[in-house]
Amino acid sequence: MKSFNASKPIVEYDHEIRIRYAETDQMGYVYHGRFVEYFESARTEFIRKAGVTYKSLEESGVLMPVREVQTTFHKPLLYDEVITVRLKIFDMPGVKLTTFYDVLGQENDLRAEGKVVLVFLDSKTRRPCKPPETFINGVLNYLNYDKRG
Repeated sequence: MKSFNASKPIVEYDHEIRIRYAETDQMGYVYHGRFVEYFESARTEFIRKAGVTYKSLEESGVLMPVREVQTTFHKPLLYDEVITVRLKIFDMPGVKLTTFYDVLGQENDLRAEGKVVLVFLDSKTRRPCKPPETFINGVLNYLNYDKRG
């Protein structure tokens, strides 16, 4: 899955997860519905690393419901593997935040790809809104921090 707007992401963030037994099905593979949870975990930790939390967004009157989810599976994930969920953002968020994901196995092989589109929503009016400045500033600060190393 690739962005239609840019060839190189403006943000890349890696998040490691160890596969738990409870996340697998009878075949020993990670149940497909868990991938959305992995995407959320990577996104939540990136937002936290950028200096913002979902809690602070909600307290400021902004919600972020999921509008769209896509997943393409290439190879199964197995119990006790340590995987990397690589979050990629190609465009600064406006009313929407579009995130892309590569799920990489222990050998750095591509196991799955995903895309999640979220909408910034005013909690009182339930209408789309722009992201708070704290969110945009957090992303910008992360970009500057990431460039410095």
